[in-house]
Amino acid sequence: MFAVIKTGGKQYSVSPDDIIQVERLEGEAGDAIVFENVMLVGGEGDAAVGAPFVDGASVAAEIVDQGRGRKIIIFKKRRRQNSRRRNGHRQYFTSVKITEILTGGKAPAKAAKKAKPAKAEAAPAEAAPAKEAKAPAKKAEKAADAATTALFTAPEGEKDDLKKISGVGPVLEGKLNALGITTFAQIAAFSADDITKVDDALNFKGRIERDNWLEQASAFAAEK
Repeated sequence: MFAVIKTGGKQYSVSPDDIIQVERLEGEAGDAIVFENVMLVGGEGDAAVGAPFVDGASVAAEIVDQGRGRKIIIFKKRRRQNSRRRNGHRQYFTSVKITEILTGGKAPAKAAKKAKPAKAEAAPAEAAPAKEAKAPAKKAEKAADAATTALFTAPEGEKDDLKKISGVGPVLEGKLNALGITTFAQIAAFSADDITKVDDALNFKGRIERDNWLEQASAFAAEK
């Protein structure tokens, strides 16, 4: 006899004496639990299919162990923003042994409580240093932004949409404006010294010349 149960947003096909790992449930090793969300029961005659659950069907089980899965690495990178984040995660799980598959509203032989997802817990101590490390990094980024001072005198009048230049997004446009660079004409007229100053201020490492900013800015200025 077998059944398909739903727990933790996932479906599992189970038979008596099977041991499976499910999303973490409340309880300790040795506790008896019952899964009431049974979607299908089969193995003896015609299969009973629920809509969505089979009336009167349940699956009794016993908690074997509470544990955590292997660590997975989560890596995020934002292109051209010099931003990278690397975090680790270990998912909690509960190992359970299936003891009975019940139909017709029968109660399990051993008193059991309804399987309930465990409440979220505070992050373990080993993850604390990583979180603490993020705060100084964010403070450093804010301090760097605050320390940005104007290198050029912004011309009067309306600002140009510097985002038209390849590789310039909203964040970079804001930094350029903070340096006093607001128009295509300014960029088109950059001297070698100007390029060096902007490279040093924004840590561009030759990006202005590599992406042909001066040619792009000249073309956009001519279109105005």
